[in-house]
Amino acid sequence: MSYRILAINPGSTSTKIAVYEDDQPILEKTLRHSPEELAPFPDIIDQYEFRKKIVLEALAEGNIAPETLSAVVGRGGLIKPVPGGTFKINEAMKRDLRNPNLWGRVHASNLGAFIADSIAKEYNIPGFIVDPVVVDEFEDIARISGIPEIKRNSLFHALNIRYISRLLARELNQTLEESNFIGVHMGGGISVAAIKNGRVVDVNNALLGDGPFSPQRAGTLPIGDLVELAFSGKYSHSELVKYLSKNAGWMAYLGTDNGIEVYNRIKNGDAYAKLITDAMCYKVAKEIGGCAAVLEGKVDAIFFSGGLSFNEYIVEQIKSRIQFLAPIYLYPGEKEMEALAQGGLRVLRGLEEAQEYS
Repeated sequence: MSYRILAINPGSTSTKIAVYEDDQPILEKTLRHSPEELAPFPDIIDQYEFRKKIVLEALAEGNIAPETLSAVVGRGGLIKPVPGGTFKINEAMKRDLRNPNLWGRVHASNLGAFIADSIAKEYNIPGFIVDPVVVDEFEDIARISGIPEIKRNSLFHALNIRYISRLLARELNQTLEESNFIGVHMGGGISVAAIKNGRVVDVNNALLGDGPFSPQRAGTLPIGDLVELAFSGKYSHSELVKYLSKNAGWMAYLGTDNGIEVYNRIKNGDAYAKLITDAMCYKVAKEIGGCAAVLEGKVDAIFFSGGLSFNEYIVEQIKSRIQFLAPIYLYPGEKEMEALAQGGLRVLRGLEEAQEYS
């Protein structure tokens, strides 16, 4: 039996959609939204009817009748921590996606479940999300931070990292459940994950937490100096959060988060750009080494994904420090649309049971 799946991945100013006929994409589009179009909506979630309408219009333009869809899969957002897998969209999930107090923000990815659920109900088909950023499979020891008031949270590029893990396990002719990998996703933020028997048992917080600095994130900082900065009066609370999560790393040192621009600066002899980039690679390598320790040295493979994995300079700088640990595999770019569709397809084919969110 053949299945047709619509995948929806909302961003702050765009909505990516793809329609898959089983494993093959038959439609892929990025729908752009101008500030003027989004201005009338006071909250992000209020945009979902507007975006749903545009998604359905794009399907019509691509000669895809919604009645022919088998399921709709939306990008998972900031819900409560969940294990990896595919989840049915329900009212409890939508309630938590609307709650800004759950994670201190409502992200554009939260829209995915609302758009998918609305289309799914209209055409009487299943609606799912797959591997949201809050996938949490930590072992208890990984949650301990150093002070009782702070618990380490699992917040990372779960959708891409878990999907690449499946692809790599298949390439190595082994099951995901028997695989130990270190997954490195490098984009505006960087996730470095220890994957033990197919579960992400430890990973740095890739949004506003620990780990290497990245094109936009600060990563781990010296605690004493950070406390002094926080109380210096230079930044308000919201300004400091934005600085550490959006304007740190390359942005703070080099004034850009564009990997091509930084690479060209290095090729043209910019010693400072090289120093900062080498330092980022150094910290990524240190994080990979830490994950190897988590896995007690039993590492089947290390893989790289994300936009920065196209950058040969960055990949080679990291590889030179960690290639002794395990074979290295490259999956540059993002496979999020494919990952969403495959999550829904596994459920429809009976290979995985959709989980209930509560």
